[in-house]
Amino acid sequence: MSLDETATKPHERLAALMQDDMGRVNELIRERMASEHAPRIPEVTAHLVEAGGKRLRPLLTLASAHLCGYEGPYHVHLAATVEFIHTATLLHDDVVDESLKRRGRPTANLLWDNKSSVLVGDYLFARAFQLMTETGNLRVLRILSDAAATIAEGEVLQLTAAQNLRTTEATYLQVVRGKTAALFSAATEVGGVIAGRPEDEVRALFDYGDALGISFQIVDDLLDYWGGTATGKNVGDDFRERKLTLPLIKAVARADAEERAFWSRVIEKGDQRDGDLDHALHLLNRHGALEATRREALDWARRAKAAMGSLPRSDLRDLLVDLSDYVVARVA
Repeated sequence: MSLDETATKPHERLAALMQDDMGRVNELIRERMASEHAPRIPEVTAHLVEAGGKRLRPLLTLASAHLCGYEGPYHVHLAATVEFIHTATLLHDDVVDESLKRRGRPTANLLWDNKSSVLVGDYLFARAFQLMTETGNLRVLRILSDAAATIAEGEVLQLTAAQNLRTTEATYLQVVRGKTAALFSAATEVGGVIAGRPEDEVRALFDYGDALGISFQIVDDLLDYWGGTATGKNVGDDFRERKLTLPLIKAVARADAEERAFWSRVIEKGDQRDGDLDHALHLLNRHGALEATRREALDWARRAKAAMGSLPRSDLRDLLVDLSDYVVARVA
């Protein structure tokens, strides 16, 4: 492993450091997403896999394995497993959310159809389970299968909570742990498990991934109201989709009767009119909801860094600490 000095952002430095392993991961992904009898499977999968993205989750698996001194071949299988699970959830999410674009490109459900997206997502889940069993490690299988179940549970919980003004911050955190943090924590935890590290180190890797994933999602939700061209987010997308994310939950909790009636109309009833987004932003700022959300994101990033403190000091450990700061850099 060698660090590319031209890469400046932590995720770029991590990608440069893991370049050889990621090449093997990508090769394995291309091999396992092939289908002799159903050509639509590689067509749909390639459209999403080749769309780019930071590949943060498989990079975390590779990094955690290297951090723990693992020298076997199966960290590549686990990184590919994590990416397959992530890709499958994206295919399913775009159908549920009726999304038209992902990473600036038309979604698979738009280019093909909902049935293809759902079934190809199912295929990728099956491929993920095949890959993880090849490691011969039952604990790894349990961790990743539990993560897949938790992701699905989180998505279902979000369906019932997203437009309900009674949704609490505790429920929001449960959703975030399901839909985002579960795969982050599994990605880092399995690196320690496959390397046979002591339980305190495995737990530290889990805690790091959990806190990193939570801060990642909170920042993503915050940028929907603090976005703009510089962040790559369009302000108000979650508002228009009536998603009750953390900034809105905080504002609703502090709302008077008139404000609560407004939130009920635009979120629960979906009766949105011209000027409603501006008024929502006014209320978010009036009650300090955006600033309070920002502080929570920073707090979770601090927890991620603290978890790394119990692992042996190394350049790679320091890079993962830097990654915690990078996740929240846009709102720091």
